[in-house]
Amino acid sequence: MNNLIYAVPVAGLIGLAFSVLRYRSIASEDPGTEVMKMLAARIRAGAMAFLRAEYSVMLGFILVVAGLMYLSGLSEGSHPLIAVAFVIGALFSGLAGFFGMRVATLANVRTAAAARRGLAPALLIAFGGGSVMGLTVVGLGILG
Repeated sequence: MNNLIYAVPVAGLIGLAFSVLRYRSIASEDPGTEVMKMLAARIRAGAMAFLRAEYSVMLGFILVVAGLMYLSGLSEGSHPLIAVAFVIGALFSGLAGFFGMRVATLANVRTAAAARRGLAPALLIAFGGGSVMGLTVVGLGILG
């Protein structure tokens, strides 16, 4: 077997590691005034409440579809592990959404605070937040 196959999960882990480093960098930026912090906390709470509601609905759908995939996998020419792959993909997709929402709510207030200093600092934080989401999706996609 080709040893290059081991490079694929390593690439995914590297992407996730860089994503964590970038997240920490954004978290260390100035979150702004007390009013900005208060508004950001409320927005974050609302965003997390939305995700909890969305994921509770998605869980039922995922379980039903996974069950149907498992049953169809019992037929000849298929395999029940297709359902496991579907659940892993759904889990990683949910994780990407969760981390994306976390970094978005974190980066938004810091972008607004940095915009008081100028356009360039604000753009660095905003694009950094987007890169965290992008690298998380790619890293989890490669691993999944």
